Amino acid sequence: MLFDGKTVLITGASSGIGMAVARAMAREGAKVALLARRADRLEGLKKEIEDAGGKALAVEADVRDRASLDRAMATVAEAFGGVDVVLANAGFGVGGPFHKLDTEDFRRQFETNFFGMIDTIYAALPELKKSRGRLGLVGSVSGRLATPDIAPYTTSKFAVVGLAESLHYDLARFGISVTGINPGFVASEIRSINNQGDHTGKPDFIPSWLVVPAETAAREIVRALYKRKPMVAITFHGKVLVFLARYFPRLMRFTLGLSQ
Repeated sequence: MLFDGKTVLITGASSGIGMAVARAMAREGAKVALLARRADRLEGLKKEIEDAGGKALAVEADVRDRASLDRAMATVAEAFGGVDVVLANAGFGVGGPFHKLDTEDFRRQFETNFFGMIDTIYAALPELKKSRGRLGLVGSVSGRLATPDIAPYTTSKFAVVGLAESLHYDLARFGISVTGINPGFVASEIRSINNQGDHTGKPDFIPSWLVVPAETAAREIVRALYKRKPMVAITFHGKVLVFLARYFPRLMRFTLGLSQ
């Protein structure tokens, strides 16, 4: 078991990638701390993991509220004796043509996707220093490749990629590895959340053949964290898009421009 006896803390654990990684980590022997705003979802996942023989703790927390993160970290450290791995996964997407958005849309996006991640890291840092642990920052392929009509989301994820690259050096002195994780289209609720961060229940607009099951992405994420990789693209199409954006940027700009 890759994480036998380790404590893994996951934000945004109530759905999608966070929930799938929690299940995968539990199967790898980890004690899983589940953080999110929707306590009922967390309790359901906690019961599922425990019924399968694993150990889990559900803690309601909001990454936009530093005090709730500090309380959550203290609760987890006391219950499980420390924290070895943190996956900062909580986030949502603000979309729409730039001329139909405003500055507040960008502020709302960064408050969760970037500053919420920053506060998660600061809250977890004392425990990660003790364990010389692992930190995973969930960005997106949209943080490596800009696409039309999602400027707030794209810029927030570009910021996450830059943060992961910087912290790779800054936290190495404490023995903490940092893994930037950039998924492509993964089955989750993120595309059914509106620009205010509310769940709408609308069906996913991405073609089903292009959406990778969250469990498949979770297995890749677990392996990347175990190997302490500095930066990974998750899903096959995600890897292809990152490759094309890096080596054929003019082609990608031309192709994406045709969609406008």
